[in-house]
Amino acid sequence: MSDKGVNKNNTKTKTKNVKRQFPKWRDLKPLLVFTVPTLKRKKARLAAAYTIWDLRDIAKKRTPTGPFDYTDGSAESEVSLARARQAYQDIEFNPSILKDVSKADLSCEVLGQKFSMPMGIAPTGFARMMQTEGEIAGARAAEKFGIPFSLSTLGTTTIEDVVAAAPNGSNWFQLYMWKDREGSMALVERAQKAGVKNLLLTVDVPASGQRIRDYRNGLTVPPRLSAKTVIDALPRPAWCINFLTTPAIQFASLSNWPGTVGELLDYMFDPTMTFEDLKWVREQWKGNLIIKGVQNLEDAKKSAELGADAVLLSNHGGRQLDRAAAPLHLLADIRKEFAKDYEIHIDTGIMHGGDVLAAVALGAKFTYVGRAYLYGLMAGGQDGVERALEIMQSQMIRNMKLLGVSTLEELTPKHVKLLNRH
Repeated sequence: MSDKGVNKNNTKTKTKNVKRQFPKWRDLKPLLVFTVPTLKRKKARLAAAYTIWDLRDIAKKRTPTGPFDYTDGSAESEVSLARARQAYQDIEFNPSILKDVSKADLSCEVLGQKFSMPMGIAPTGFARMMQTEGEIAGARAAEKFGIPFSLSTLGTTTIEDVVAAAPNGSNWFQLYMWKDREGSMALVERAQKAGVKNLLLTVDVPASGQRIRDYRNGLTVPPRLSAKTVIDALPRPAWCINFLTTPAIQFASLSNWPGTVGELLDYMFDPTMTFEDLKWVREQWKGNLIIKGVQNLEDAKKSAELGADAVLLSNHGGRQLDRAAAPLHLLADIRKEFAKDYEIHIDTGIMHGGDVLAAVALGAKFTYVGRAYLYGLMAGGQDGVERALEIMQSQMIRNMKLLGVSTLEELTPKHVKLLNRH
């Protein structure tokens, strides 16, 4: 044994690992980088949001309880929404390595039209109640990102105004079949005259789901200025100012309704609607027809047989039937039963770009986001919507590269595994 490092009394000496010195300015200077405060508070607020959940946190602070809960909540125990989101959380990715992923192409062709990524904005009602820019902000953000925007029958902006605001965008229209069939088709005719080419017929509303948050909040459109709502809104001055200084919030396609949203849906929607009505709409509508709200294979097949150009697997964002199946769980089996070129779309629970890629890998041609868009809208108007789309786009690009694929066509079921929680 060497005597090195051992003293005469056979004890090990302690060797210093580092040499200490006084800090020098030339070494400290490059480390001292300070952020200059900005007066553009909205820009800074949105830039600090890195996920859709960050935007949700901002939205909650800036929006009164009634409108926020309308967006955030779902039916009864809210299990349908929770399970839909859990389905995406249970995805396990299986990446390939050593692939050239210097470029990631998110572009896709849907119903004969090319889009920049496989995701569009879903139809959502009452958008101007969430934030005054409403559907116009969504349509313009979608136009800028090269994706479609879908206007709801219960929108707070007219079809014509949406198309005029985003003339170079792809503006779609969503139809609820009313008890008043003539009124329903009048909307369809307006959409067609405005240049809309894709119609989403929503078929999962024979009755309104019990959205308990809305009942507790007494949500109406426009919001009633009760003592409770005023006290709740006062800490959100920007929302209050917008509410008081812009045109009244009202349904663009029908008169204001004095009751709750759930009562309105029960009054409007027709529980007698059948596949014969679907067939009738197909005969009336000359553009592409998407059936929204399909939740099983049999209904998907029947919709296709009656001329639907695509089916949209959806449980209405968990807002209708409590304990409904998670659309992602249905996707693979339904995909197997259709020709490869028949389009299957999906929504509900999508909050991350990786969710979109998982759905595409399992056979979806296209996906839609509703709450993710509305959280951005509430957080910052059109800028907030653009931030939401930017976040999800960057997540898609990054995750594609990490999976070892450079185009959507390369995504297959081999890239994903659904974990079994049972």
